[in-house]
Amino acid sequence: MSYDRRAPVLFAAAVLWDVGRGELVEVAGARVPARFPYVPGYLSFRELPALLSAFERLRGTPDLVVADGQGRAHPRRFGLACHLGVLLDVPTIGCAKSRLVGFHREPGLRRGSHTQLREGAECIGEVVRTRAGVRPVFVSVGHRVSLVTARRWILRLASRYRLPEPVRAAHREVNRLRREAGER
Repeated sequence: MSYDRRAPVLFAAAVLWDVGRGELVEVAGARVPARFPYVPGYLSFRELPALLSAFERLRGTPDLVVADGQGRAHPRRFGLACHLGVLLDVPTIGCAKSRLVGFHREPGLRRGSHTQLREGAECIGEVVRTRAGVRPVFVSVGHRVSLVTARRWILRLASRYRLPEPVRAAHREVNRLRREAGER
């Protein structure tokens, strides 16, 4: 997701990634007017229409979705990754760059180190180091996937950079769409 700073417009991208070959297969983008205001904790209601539009434009169907956002690691235990997974009916993982709620110990400095993200007695996600010595990511269950499976997929997809490759590819596409809209 990306926003137009001058207008109430959202840019979204969905990508299909071939895990076996480690390459991008398909990219789809959408430019959609924002119909819901920015309200902290309710970002899904603002972003989902644009994301769903991008997913509808894909010719292929994903087996797993990695959302750039929270899943259960959300104040209401139902973040963007949960909404997206339920609406698409696809296993979904939330992989966020920052913590929204909860507390954790810092994971070890080696790639693959992880600690629980907790709120009270509840484990709501994991803090995972995808690169040695680099800030960790916050991984949580979105839909139809376990936390252990979610962590394993994030580590597999983030083999060279902090963020998983499909998320990086989607970021590039929304930035391209935003630049292209600014040139008109």
